[in-house]
Amino acid sequence: MKHKKIFFYIFIVIALVQLYVPVQMILRKEKVLDEGVHFKFKTAPIDPSDPFRGKYVKLSFEANTIIVNDKNWTRNEAIYVLIDTDSLGYAKIVSVSKELPENTSNYIKAKVSYVSFKSPYRLTIQYPFDRYYMEESKAPIAEELYREATQLKTTIAYALVSVKDGDAVLKDVFIDNTPIKEIIQEVEKIEKN
Repeated sequence: MKHKKIFFYIFIVIALVQLYVPVQMILRKEKVLDEGVHFKFKTAPIDPSDPFRGKYVKLSFEANTIIVNDKNWTRNEAIYVLIDTDSLGYAKIVSVSKELPENTSNYIKAKVSYVSFKSPYRLTIQYPFDRYYMEESKAPIAEELYREATQLKTTIAYALVSVKDGDAVLKDVFIDNTPIKEIIQEVEKIEKN
């Protein structure tokens, strides 16, 4: 009887730990969305042959490279990207560092994707928010709209990202200042009629 009580208490503790971890992850992301600074990352065209993988749209960003002084950076190395806004209100990279920035919360913990071998050394950044998840039935429409928008010179596509103390949460994707979800709703209404 004593062993059953011990196993029961162990089971309860394990169950609580399994609930605690995802709840903390969700709460941290919600805190970033509520308290973080919003940056508009202008998206860049993607390779038209890039296959659509599941229930998300693969995003690429214009502000993903910076010139650095040396090539002493390693692929997949953790870095801190300090960001600000340009004169048009879009995110721009101020600097990158291997050390945690001080006196600012406007930085993103990211990874080195690539460093060129010739001077000037160009460092390419892999952001943690390059996938826009959505309902499976709407994702193919979103991918097509996004691809068209990034290939047209007259259309502006950007991702609204909340940033706070290294964490970054993708809030929405916009095409000409309209959320892509609203555009999809309009397309679905037209197709029904």
